[in-house]
Amino acid sequence: MNTVLSRANSLFAFSLSVMAALTFGCFITTAFKDRRVPVDIHVSKVMLKNVDDFTGPRERSDLGFITFDLSLHLQPIFDWNVKQLFLYLSAEYATKSNVSNKVKLDMKSKYFFFDDGNGLRANKNITLMLSWNVVPNAGILPLVAGSGQISLPFPDTYESTKSY
Repeated sequence: MNTVLSRANSLFAFSLSVMAALTFGCFITTAFKDRRVPVDIHVSKVMLKNVDDFTGPRERSDLGFITFDLSLHLQPIFDWNVKQLFLYLSAEYATKSNVSNKVKLDMKSKYFFFDDGNGLRANKNITLMLSWNVVPNAGILPLVAGSGQISLPFPDTYESTKSY
């Protein structure tokens, strides 16, 4: 005769197997979903300053400020397997010293848009792109790029105001 503990162990093992199957079903129903949506990025102001850089050996570096508006509809991304959504704007550009630069930007500057030198001034091809990470309840963490980007030039001269 089975004891109470062995019956409880069998019930617990069966429950875990059922939950694992349900979790896999949750993952497989949304694993191949296309999570791209159209993105419209509008830049209203671009400002460039040449400031002291205390992080490296260089005397001064370029610091860019971008005022932008985003327009997108995120409802198609959300389903029952989405726990969180992390949005971030990235700026990609090339300079003489670096072939590829990628800087993450956000609405309230947590990370400044610094270049390691003077590569932002008069740079005519800085591309802004919105991307996001979908944090699921079960499954992989996809990195999705929005289907819209904008290229913009930076000014030829530096701003002289003291306000950031």
